[in-house]
Amino acid sequence: MPSADRLDATFAALADPTRRAILARLALGEASVMELAEPFAMSQPAISKHLKVLEGAGLISRGREAQRRPCRLEGKPLAEATGWLEQYRQFWEGSFERLDALLDELKASEKNPGT
Repeated sequence: MPSADRLDATFAALADPTRRAILARLALGEASVMELAEPFAMSQPAISKHLKVLEGAGLISRGREAQRRPCRLEGKPLAEATGWLEQYRQFWEGSFERLDALLDELKASEKNPGT
């Protein structure tokens, strides 16, 4: 079970569309800050701020290859957030199944009153 602070950091980082786009790009493979900044109409320092948020949430890490510091996607926080959401998906699925069963029971009693 992930800590509440870690989930908060993950969801806060995912709340921004630029950060989600950066994660989508990194899902294709490592990239430098310059490569990540290319598709956005914002300054490199602005992209760096987004990367710091993602790095702080543990969603990315930065390596070092000579002059280059490639960013890479880290899956564990996303897996933890998915697991947390999955619990609620299962809860709602169970609730809908019980509601379906109740509706079927009501329909059956309307067709056959007194049974």
